[in-house]
Amino acid sequence: MRRGCIASEELQCDGCHHIIPYAARYLTIDEEDGVEVEKGKLLRYCIECALQKGYASYQEEKEGKVLTFFV
Repeated sequence: MRRGCIASEELQCDGCHHIIPYAARYLTIDEEDGVEVEKGKLLRYCIECALQKGYASYQEEKEGKVLTFFV
C-alpha cells in the first residue's frame, strides 16, 4: 500500500539516501512491484525518487499542477 506523508522529523530516502527534511512530503510503501517488503518495514521515497519510479505524478488541475502519489 502507498501512503503520501509529511515528515515530522528528518528521514532518509531509501532510493537516493538523501535526507528528507522536516515538513517535506514523501511516500511510504510496504510493497514494491507487488512483492511485500520485509514485515514491519516501510520504504520511504522522496518526491524525486517517487517520480522516477512512477509512484507519483503531476496532474493538471484548474489551480495548476498538483503532485499526487495515487497514480
